[in-house]
This record gives sequence, structure tokens and C-alpha cells, in this order.
Amino acid sequence: MNELLGQVFTGLIIDENETMYLVQKNGVTFRLAKTEEAPHEIGESIEGFGYVNQKKEAIFTTEIPKVRIGHYAFGEVTDVRRDLGAFVNIGLPDKDMVVSLDEMPSMKELWPKKGDRLMISLRVDEKDRMWGVLADEAIFHSMSRTGNSEMQNENKKGTIYRLKVAGSYLITEDFYLGFVHPSERYQEPRLGEVVEARVIGVRPDGVLNMSLKPRSYEMINDDAAMVLTMLQRNATHTLPFWDKSAPEEIKETFGISKGQFKRAIGHLLKEKLIEQSEGEIRLKS
Repeated sequence: MNELLGQVFTGLIIDENETMYLVQKNGVTFRLAKTEEAPHEIGESIEGFGYVNQKKEAIFTTEIPKVRIGHYAFGEVTDVRRDLGAFVNIGLPDKDMVVSLDEMPSMKELWPKKGDRLMISLRVDEKDRMWGVLADEAIFHSMSRTGNSEMQNENKKGTIYRLKVAGSYLITEDFYLGFVHPSERYQEPRLGEVVEARVIGVRPDGVLNMSLKPRSYEMINDDAAMVLTMLQRNATHTLPFWDKSAPEEIKETFGISKGQFKRAIGHLLKEKLIEQSEGEIRLKS
């Protein structure tokens, strides 16, 4: 069965019952749900995609997913298990593909979360288990466009696809590659996280230099948004800072001055998004 899984092939309908057709290829029988499309007849040849579902049944579908062996596409993360990896929806009704924890970042806080996006293809191991495989640098470069200086200061939405000590790489919705230096972000984005970034330059190879920080005239509102995001990401929804915290500690943690920090939490207090007590701020429940 191994050579058929994750592939598009043509099979022969050999039998049927009230709910499904039985499709055979190379002596292997797959189930095709009758709910998919127009009726078929026994003896008919039909093209589709073969996989094994959660119940370990061999399934055939004519609704061919974009993600296949040798074919890469984005899928949405539906779940994460620390002992296994990230589950990705590729459009099958009864099977998500797992990207192994071996392909995840070494820092667990940088693993994707539910709703993030991963570009994957498929592989099948010797036990007929199907796995998602992350696209590598060559795949992203092969599908990307070359940036130009006219894009300076444009805002673009993109998905983080590679994490390095030197910075984060993303691919935009319109297929430009972007690079975010650590100095151009408040905190490191997750693998698969969708971010809003601004073009601040173009490298000779056409990769966009991008920033996750706001423009100077947006700083007050975005300082507040940054503090709010950090509170939301913290497991306890608290931070050990308040309006009397030391300026150096504020600068080291948030990258902003004490004045900016006080204006930010003042705005959040006014909007009733947070509460402040001695020594800490916390999300308002």
C-alpha cells in the first residue's frame, strides 16, 4: 500500500454498498464515500487520492488535496501535542497530518499554535504512517517573487516559516520573502504565526527587510498593544511591572522608555483591559 498513499492515482471500482464504493489498485482496496459526487458504476476507472484515516482504514477521495507527496501547500494547525508534534488540516474530513516534533523549534514556546499555518508536503514511513514535512528554504525561494525599492514602507501580512538566531523569515500573502532582524520585533514570533510587517528595505537578492515594530507616530497605541500581547501570552496573564517599576527594567523587557510604558498602561487601564496593583499588571477578567 505504501506506494499509493499520499499520491494521486487511478483505481478501478470493484464493488459497492449503500454508503461506499470499493476502489482497487495494485491489489489494495480503498473505500470511496458515496457522498462525494455523482454516482459511479462497477468497472469504472476513477482518479483520486489515497490515504489512511484515523481509524486506520484505506480511504480514496476524488477531492484531491493540494498537499501531497512532492506537492507543498499551506495547511492550518488544528492541535499541538508536545510528545508528537503539530497536527495540520490539509482538507481531508477524517485525517490531519502530523509534523513531527523533530521538525519543531527547540524552544517549545516557538512551536506553532492552533490557527497558525505551516507549508507542508507528505511522506509515508515503512509502517504506512503518513507525516507532514515542512517546506525547506529551497521550496520557499522557488515560489517567491523578487522585491524592489518601490515597496518601501508597505505593510504586508505574512507567515513565519523559518526561525534563526539571526532573525525570522516570512513569506507574504503575495509571495515575497521577508526577513525580520531581532532589533525589529518586540519578541520572537512562532513558527507558522501570521504577522503584519512593514517593508523597511530590500536586500540585493530581492528579500524584503521587514519590521514588526510600528512607525514612530503609531508608538503610543502600539506600545499598549505590545504590552497587552505580552500579557495575553503569559500563562498567568500577569507581568511583574507597574508604573513605579525601574526605567532600566522596563527598557530591558519592553524596549521602550518608562514614559512610553506609563502611557501604554494608562491607555489599557482607561480601556478597562488591565488592572494594576502594587508590583504588577494583569489582564482584566
